Amino acid sequence: MEGPAPSTGDRFANHRSTRLERLSAIRPRLVSFARMHLRNNAMAEDAVQEALMAAIEKDATFAGRSGYDTWVFGILKYKILDIMRYQKRQGHLQPLDDEGDDEVIDRQFRKNGRWEAHSRPANWGDPDAVVESQHFWRVFDACMIALPENAARVFSLRELMGLSTEEICRLLEIRENNCWVILHRARLRLRQCIEKGWLEGETS
Repeated sequence: MEGPAPSTGDRFANHRSTRLERLSAIRPRLVSFARMHLRNNAMAEDAVQEALMAAIEKDATFAGRSGYDTWVFGILKYKILDIMRYQKRQGHLQPLDDEGDDEVIDRQFRKNGRWEAHSRPANWGDPDAVVESQHFWRVFDACMIALPENAARVFSLRELMGLSTEEICRLLEIRENNCWVILHRARLRLRQCIEKGWLEGETS
């Protein structure tokens, strides 16, 4: 004989407990992400704490159109941008240095601009399946950490936080052509790292 159905209060408590466990699990990634941009451990911890509190307070507004982790990262994104803009107004945001080493890019291409055979992009398969793979995101995080600091920061601002190149240049005080060079190198390095750590891992 089945027992009584869980009460509304029990379901709410279970739901809240699950959400708190999820937040606890992604907290290290949130902190790492914030540190990469803010370059200040205390500020990064504060930004993450504010984002977690906002996620708890706004839990009822989560509509499920994106993954829960993505939704929480979206909250943190705006916290980070607010702090970075405040740092810039106060003159505390450190400008990026110019990137000047073309060797990583040059050795992947022939003189006619075509890919070298060993550097040609691999087929990653179904994009939807890729983004649902936890292993992929573990590899992605590791590859982001392995990127040079400038490249990781600019790539994240453009591709993960959605800023335009004009906004990035204004925020980080770099030239537009330098921004595009940094982005191009970051994408190449990330692709190489991900293919080695994810595709090879999937087939081994």
